[in-house]
Amino acid sequence: MKNALLIGMEFQSLLPAFDNPMYTEGYEGFFHLTGMSGSVEKAQLDYIIRDHDRALFERRKKLALEAARFLNQKYGEGTVEAEITDSYYNMREKIGPAMFLIDNAKAAMEAEGVTPVISPIRGGTDGARLSYMGLPCPNLCTGGHNFHGKYEFICVQSMETVVEILKRLVCYFAK
Repeated sequence: MKNALLIGMEFQSLLPAFDNPMYTEGYEGFFHLTGMSGSVEKAQLDYIIRDHDRALFERRKKLALEAARFLNQKYGEGTVEAEITDSYYNMREKIGPAMFLIDNAKAAMEAEGVTPVISPIRGGTDGARLSYMGLPCPNLCTGGHNFHGKYEFICVQSMETVVEILKRLVCYFAK
């Protein structure tokens, strides 16, 4: 008797153990297990695969498919079904040719007394999705702190500053 949950765990074990968000940072790619459900008869594992480098991203997707192929060879064809759907790529591919967007954002921030800090965003953002769809859309600050934790917050003064930055950006594009 094949146990779908155990085979799902075996699939996870075939992926690089330290290539997940809790062990990576900055521009390091990862496999992020976002959901696992099932029973002995059927299991489903959901992942987000990310990498800032397109070639490495494609390699990660290939590794996941190879893990499924291996398990099908081991347990019988059709035991594991792997489906990969791209939701977006690294937004730099779309932002690079439109760097004036970054330059304008930096200028607007500096005009409001904010020191711009440009750093990679590792999660699935609206800007990444919009850029993937053809609308270059860099992520701007919100003024928030301690994101994705129980101490996340944003103060009114920071929100007001961000509004002023956005008003300046609108003026740049209205010219």
